[in-house]
Amino acid sequence: MPQISLDEGLVKSDNVASVLDSAMNAGGGLLRLTPTWVPRSFLQPGRRIKLHPSDYYRFGADRGGIDERWFGSTTEAANEGRVWHEGLSFCLHEGQKFLLKDAVAEAGDRLIGKDMFSKYDRWPVYSKFFDNMGPIPHHMHQSQEDAALVGQEGKPESYYFPPQLNNVDNNFAYTFMGLEPGTTKDQVRKCLENWNEGDNGILDLSRAHRLKRGTGWLIPPGVLHAPGSLCTYEPQWGSDVFGMFQSIVEGRYVPWSLLVKDMPEDKHQDLDFIIGQLDWEKNVDTHFKESNYLEPIVDTDRSGDGYEDLWIVYGRVDGKQLFSAKELTIQPGKKCTLQEPGASSWITMQGKGKMGSLNLQTPASIRFGENTEDEIFISYEAANAGVVIENTGSEPLVGLRYFGPDVHPNLPLHGGSK
Repeated sequence: MPQISLDEGLVKSDNVASVLDSAMNAGGGLLRLTPTWVPRSFLQPGRRIKLHPSDYYRFGADRGGIDERWFGSTTEAANEGRVWHEGLSFCLHEGQKFLLKDAVAEAGDRLIGKDMFSKYDRWPVYSKFFDNMGPIPHHMHQSQEDAALVGQEGKPESYYFPPQLNNVDNNFAYTFMGLEPGTTKDQVRKCLENWNEGDNGILDLSRAHRLKRGTGWLIPPGVLHAPGSLCTYEPQWGSDVFGMFQSIVEGRYVPWSLLVKDMPEDKHQDLDFIIGQLDWEKNVDTHFKESNYLEPIVDTDRSGDGYEDLWIVYGRVDGKQLFSAKELTIQPGKKCTLQEPGASSWITMQGKGKMGSLNLQTPASIRFGENTEDEIFISYEAANAGVVIENTGSEPLVGLRYFGPDVHPNLPLHGGSK
């Protein structure tokens, strides 16, 4: 199988300014993005993210199968043996590629807005399709404070289950979340002590929730979760930290290194420290579903004749608006103008049409290294001016888009926000 270099012909960071200006002018502030594929060595691909069946192991079988596609990402994937740009999105203009990360560094005020760029100095969020044949290990993502101990950032995240990518459930369409109320830290400690004795039993302390298409969840840092086998759209903070608390999944051993990879080296055997990274109150919440479950909400201010805009990820994490997401559906022959207070990253889920001067087309199958017309970064500049989106096909045009922190003054609350 011939090797394909995704970064071939990449414009270097110190030469991005001119091609970025050309791309922004030609697209009216819209940037075409190319598919960003990410493998995971410890997981089995669910094969629903439209990658060609021959290409799931194009990074090499030793790297694992491709089970993720990242969107609008300036965040690197924390994989061992990674290629240098793994997880980073490329922009494409007239055959030239450049990193979205370099574009934001070059013109942050235009791309993500002066306030966000001055505060974070980057696009601080990303989203992905996360697609697996079965469940993944019960794990958590560190808080900002705990991640800072190893020079990283914390990672709250969210889920939405797009109907278009979930024609089948795969092996286990349930997600274990949190811990049963009444669980003690000594019980979790015993699971860690039993790591090499087979299944360490961490799921005996948790509860599974059936996954429902067209709904989602908001997962704060420090909360255990074992995502099930529905293909998931996951807006989240721009970090790839995690700690796996489950030793065996579907007969596959999870090495201790995946529990402690984002913890200080001198704490890798300190069970009290490891358990201390869990947000205990949120894990044993007696109303866990009420606190974290998300049903879509119609945004009546941005819906109209022939189009409907839904909030699919909303609410706050520890009182902060960190990210949000929406699903726009436009009926055949209809159009709408999106005028919004912040940048977003768009992925087309169904149908075809146009966004400004750029085509939108949902591919049926994507070869590794192939460019598509389904993904666009909507800059702050374009969002503020207003972007016309038109359905030129015979079926509904559906797109998902996610936003960065503190964009929406009218963002709905969820159970855990109230």
